[in-house]
Formats: sequence, C-alpha cells, structure tokens
Amino acid sequence: MTGEISIGGVYLPTLLLLAVAAVVLTGVTTRLLAFAGVYRAVTYRPLVDLALFILILGLLALLTGPSA
Repeated sequence: MTGEISIGGVYLPTLLLLAVAAVVLTGVTTRLLAFAGVYRAVTYRPLVDLALFILILGLLALLTGPSA
C-alpha cells in the first residue's frame, strides 16, 4: 500500500480510498446478511456493522499491502 494515489492531479490518501471501498462492501454485505436473516440472532446491529466495516477495511489493507 502506497502513501498516496494521484487521481486527476489530486493526491488522496490510500486509507481514504480503502475506507470508501470498505463502506460500499459493508453496505452490500449487510444487505446480504439481512436478507439471509442473520440479524435476527444479533442483539445490537450497529455494533456488528461497525465490526464488519473494520474487518473489511483491515482485509483490504492487507490485500493492497506490499508483497513481501
């Protein structure tokens, strides 16, 4: 993962772009989980959504990191 990415001459932090992608993927995942009925077994849905966002963001950061 590099520090910054240039989009149209504007440098954006990589973490910001990963967070936007994580929000989109979290939205898709929560809709799938709601459709499957998983949220019926969850006591506090916003906490599960936050944890899911953090997990997806961490996974994206690991996948875009330097290959060592």
